[in-house]
Amino acid sequence: MADRSGAYSEAQVIARLREIFASPDPRIEVGIGDDAAVVAGDKRQVMTTDMAVEGVHFRNDWSSGFEIGRKVTAANAADILAMGATPDYLLVAVALIGTESMEWISELARGIKFEADLAGMQVIGGDISRSENVVISMTAVGHCDNAITRAGAQVGDGIYLSSLTGWSAAGLAILQSASGAKSEAGQLAVQEFKSPTIDYKFDSARATAMCDVSDCVIEQSAQIADASGVELAFDINLIANSAEFIELQSIANDLDISIWQWIFAGGEDHVLLATGKDLPGLRIGDVIKGSGVSGVPTGVETSAWRHFK
Repeated sequence: MADRSGAYSEAQVIARLREIFASPDPRIEVGIGDDAAVVAGDKRQVMTTDMAVEGVHFRNDWSSGFEIGRKVTAANAADILAMGATPDYLLVAVALIGTESMEWISELARGIKFEADLAGMQVIGGDISRSENVVISMTAVGHCDNAITRAGAQVGDGIYLSSLTGWSAAGLAILQSASGAKSEAGQLAVQEFKSPTIDYKFDSARATAMCDVSDCVIEQSAQIADASGVELAFDINLIANSAEFIELQSIANDLDISIWQWIFAGGEDHVLLATGKDLPGLRIGDVIKGSGVSGVPTGVETSAWRHFK
């Protein structure tokens, strides 16, 4: 990892960021360097904001600046995608300790740009401050014709994941263990924790309800069920038949951890959870009459991640 020591001025940092995030996008009338950004557009705007705090959401001894930049950006892009929208712009506010090197700051910015490019977003501005811990706050802006909310699930819909959840939780478990990643699947899990893969090409056009699995499947599915006035019934046999399940199961066996806890209560996968008919991805159950969620294996309902216990 790059050394985090070195002096720099705010103007120097802004100049470096202007260079890294330079864009030919004609919609950007005013970009980095002024009091605010100015963009042109005629679509319905979708906006979200998210904050990542060192020691809570990422650790510098586990992740490089590039990986941290990718991870925080991915979380914001996923929230835009979860509304059925196209990501457009990103505003980034960063509080630094003041001992970081310009190399580490550039590495962080390049990670942000790498993921923003994958999402089709342009970084157009932000802010820099000082803090006792590194804090990264992002505001993402996208556009859509009609937003997909959590309130549209209908009886008879299927429940879908854009890809299998649990990989980020598996990566965290490996990092917390003394054994490390022993297999190719374990290495993939660690990478998914550090920089989650977002399903940018997921076709949500027929989805009736959708959300990003940032907390965990239990929490997000309960939110859809409550908002839609239906019950989400899971079928673990459908999940166990997925192509990724065997690889994830091998990691769970190595660490003697329940794979179902990772899949249903792991969190930070940023996979899309959607309801509808004949959607892409992995079908994991059905929407039925009732309320809440069902079909969750015993013992994982109360193990979901929460910011405030």
